[in-house]
Amino acid sequence: MSTSRNTRTRTPLDATLQRLEQRHRVLVRQISDVGVVLRGTIGARMMRCGKPTCRCKADPPRLHGPYYLWTRKVAGKTVTIRLTAEQAARCQEWIGNSRRLDRLVQALQDVGLRAARAVTRSR
Repeated sequence: MSTSRNTRTRTPLDATLQRLEQRHRVLVRQISDVGVVLRGTIGARMMRCGKPTCRCKADPPRLHGPYYLWTRKVAGKTVTIRLTAEQAARCQEWIGNSRRLDRLVQALQDVGLRAARAVTRSR
């Protein structure tokens, strides 16, 4: 006994959408591998103090630091927090994860746009 399946031929649109859905699945898997995410930037600064006879006022100056600063926006205002070197390294990794997540989400949106264009062109 043979089973009959609906064997319609695949259109170019079907093939395109199948490729885009596969790309979508790959991107979603990559998103699931992203670790902790953190917004902001980490900067290192060398600074002068307020003591008039300090080495940071010498010629040439020997500034204090580096001091690590995490800067981000909270409710439209810039917030800066001083970190240790170890904290800065950990936060820098998380900020990198955030940027990777942003790129992956943008790629997902691009896949969706390409799918919408393919569907709207196939009238």
